[in-house]
Amino acid sequence: MATSVLPAVDSAKPMAIEKVGDVPVVETGESSDGDSYLEMKSLESQLMFLQIQEDLVKAEMKQLKRELLRAAEEIKRIQSVPLVIGQFNELIDSNYGVVSSTAGSSYYVRILSTIDREDLKPNTSVALHRHSHSVVDVLPPESDSTVQLMAEKPKISYKDIGGMDQQKQEVREAIELPLLQHHLYTQIGIDPPRGVLLYGPPGTGKTMMAKAVANATSATFISMVGSEFVQKYLGEGPRMVRDVFRLARENSPCVVFIDEIDAIATKRFDAQTGADREVQRILLELLTQMDGFDQATNVKVIMATNRADTLDPALLRPGRLDRKIEFPNPDRRQKRMVFQAATSKMNLSDELDLEDYVNRAEKISCADVASICAEAGLQAVRENRYVVLPKDFDAAYKKAVSNNDREHLFYTL
Repeated sequence: MATSVLPAVDSAKPMAIEKVGDVPVVETGESSDGDSYLEMKSLESQLMFLQIQEDLVKAEMKQLKRELLRAAEEIKRIQSVPLVIGQFNELIDSNYGVVSSTAGSSYYVRILSTIDREDLKPNTSVALHRHSHSVVDVLPPESDSTVQLMAEKPKISYKDIGGMDQQKQEVREAIELPLLQHHLYTQIGIDPPRGVLLYGPPGTGKTMMAKAVANATSATFISMVGSEFVQKYLGEGPRMVRDVFRLARENSPCVVFIDEIDAIATKRFDAQTGADREVQRILLELLTQMDGFDQATNVKVIMATNRADTLDPALLRPGRLDRKIEFPNPDRRQKRMVFQAATSKMNLSDELDLEDYVNRAEKISCADVASICAEAGLQAVRENRYVVLPKDFDAAYKKAVSNNDREHLFYTL
């Protein structure tokens, strides 16, 4: 029987000490196969456990993605049109608030969790669920309003308006100079006019003057008609007035032009119907906004009307409409300039003398002059001519004067 002899171990040989991380490992020079096997099995168990955990996390992620997709589809279904447009009034807590619909009713409703609570401010336009009236979305400020900024400036300038030098000067002093050179008023120690009223017979250039102001100044221009404030539901008209001045303040310097202001600003009386009371509430809101806006915000108001005598005295007082500019029927000089401007692109006969029509005594407006020139051109087109003759102007003038025989005495203050 063979006997194996183990090699002798030198007891004097020092042991090698190796430091792995913070734990010293002593190598005795002997490799333990049993320890390595146990370590390998431990690592395999840990790897298997990590793989199981990874599979569980992946399965959970898939489940969460499916739930997120279902939640997104549910939100889309809730936010699908048609929705009810309303106004947010008050935030009660993080989940509930008070809203009012366009019908005028107020509701205590739930707020969708995906809506940023910072966007829910009083008088904010919101979308409501058609059945539960829950707040499902916050609308932009312009979504529920007919108030819009003028996209592009009109192409009418002061040069296109014949005559009216005094009116141009007064409008510039009241509107343009406070916006462009406000320091002049500060140095003198006076407050510039807050509002301007343009009044006079129809067709005398009031709206055209407002368009020229919009073209001349770099300020934002908001154009409205008085009848637009009269809405179907109660409270809509005053809300539109608030929207106009809110939009003007947000985009200052700004010029607000309200044409046909007599539609909502007539003298107040003891109203017997709901419609009359609503119009008076619109007027009260307009008076409040004109008194309330800060002078430093550079918001100017221009109003135009044919019936200044019917306006409420509270609107006409200084502090609201500081300057009242009359636009009378044109004099001889202005008629000449309007005729020249209206016929500048027309092919006129050499026999035609415009001074004959300028010197006539009939009272005609600037719009009548433009209508006479257009009607004379139509007379020439009717007879297949390329030149406008004096007889065309005669026929057009008679037609315009026959429709304008009456005196407009009530178009003055």
